[in-house]
Amino acid sequence: MAGYELVRSDDGAAAATTPDLESGASKASPLPTPVSPAARQRLVSLDVFRGITVLLMIIVDDAGGFLPALNHSPWDGVTIGDFVMPFFLFIVGVSLTLAYKRVPERLEATKKAVLRALKLFCLGLVLQGGFFHGVRSLTFGVDITEIRLMGILQRIAIAYLIAAICEIWLKGNDEVDRGLDLLRRYRYQLFVGLLLSVMYTVLLYGIYVPDWEYQITGPGSTEKSLLVKCGVRGDTGPGCNAVGMVDRTMLGIDHLYRRPVYARTKECSIDYPENGPLPPDAPSWCQAPFDPEGLLSSVMAIVTCLMGLQFGHVIIHFEKHKERIINWLIPSFSMLALAFLMDFIGMRMNKPLYTISYTFATAGAAGFFFAGIYTLVDMYGFRKPTIPMEWLGKHALMIYVLVACNILPMFIHGFYWKEPKNNLLKFIGIRA
Repeated sequence: MAGYELVRSDDGAAAATTPDLESGASKASPLPTPVSPAARQRLVSLDVFRGITVLLMIIVDDAGGFLPALNHSPWDGVTIGDFVMPFFLFIVGVSLTLAYKRVPERLEATKKAVLRALKLFCLGLVLQGGFFHGVRSLTFGVDITEIRLMGILQRIAIAYLIAAICEIWLKGNDEVDRGLDLLRRYRYQLFVGLLLSVMYTVLLYGIYVPDWEYQITGPGSTEKSLLVKCGVRGDTGPGCNAVGMVDRTMLGIDHLYRRPVYARTKECSIDYPENGPLPPDAPSWCQAPFDPEGLLSSVMAIVTCLMGLQFGHVIIHFEKHKERIINWLIPSFSMLALAFLMDFIGMRMNKPLYTISYTFATAGAAGFFFAGIYTLVDMYGFRKPTIPMEWLGKHALMIYVLVACNILPMFIHGFYWKEPKNNLLKFIGIRA
């Protein structure tokens, strides 16, 4: 995912004031004594949070196939795996407030933010555009006319850029003495988040989705056309939602993800909630491309990043642990309560669509989780048990490239003796 270096300023301003590792530890007490945030130079809990999210991503990728609770939800509902993406976006937002705590040259900072976003977007095109999809069969390459345009890194790049611009340009000068003052100082950023949320909701429930068709390759490499009957407005099912229609119109159906998550729904899989053969009465949309990181759904991903900004502002403006934790827990609880209320009235939590209830639920959970990690790591100094997670967090992008994008499997499979099946995996006792 997004590496720490992608959201820090060139002068290393991404460090924050947090408590010192060795200070204030009382040997007689069960917990180290909390110390002043000014005693530490780096917000370790943010790296730990990122590292835990990286580990969760790896577990979901490797174990999600046989543990449904870890795998992404086929459609409505939220599983553990569905928290990975919003957690990364939330972390990017928090990091940006530290990176842009002081911005002497706004235009220069904006230029650098654009360049970083472009680099990350282009990296995503290479890694997730389809070039490495044949890694296990030692075949590589992608037809440019069918390259996947959006993906995880591309979504993070878009959210990063918009949030960075907001943090560079849309900050007030109001004094901050209490939590409510943050709303006034950063009211323009909050307005952008509100505007994006309203725009997304209006488009999701207001766009008319007509009938549409797509082609699949049948037996003997023959092309077969399938018609999806819609003619509806405001539908949030897999086949006739506005998110998919916007992507098909703007990106082109050939540039969308070809292994949709809804292939594991009851309607599309005999082995629900796993991938399986199509039922005899499967709907026509079951094999249609759908991008879980598409354009319209990325609007709410930007909102998640903006929410992370607001949590980062708490670090900037409050020095005491208690003040920080209170100002994190109150909005986290409020967002979770609002998310469950929305879900109850029919605005279901849905990751592929990145619905507004899903946005609030995952951002609220991220806030609670971050506050808990901060309490243990930066407040009470529990560093040793979290050192591996801290290391993962500092090298998140490298790990994502190596593991999640099949670069490491490509390396392992790429060295063999005489025949591809005689690769390193075989010699260490793992089937290729």
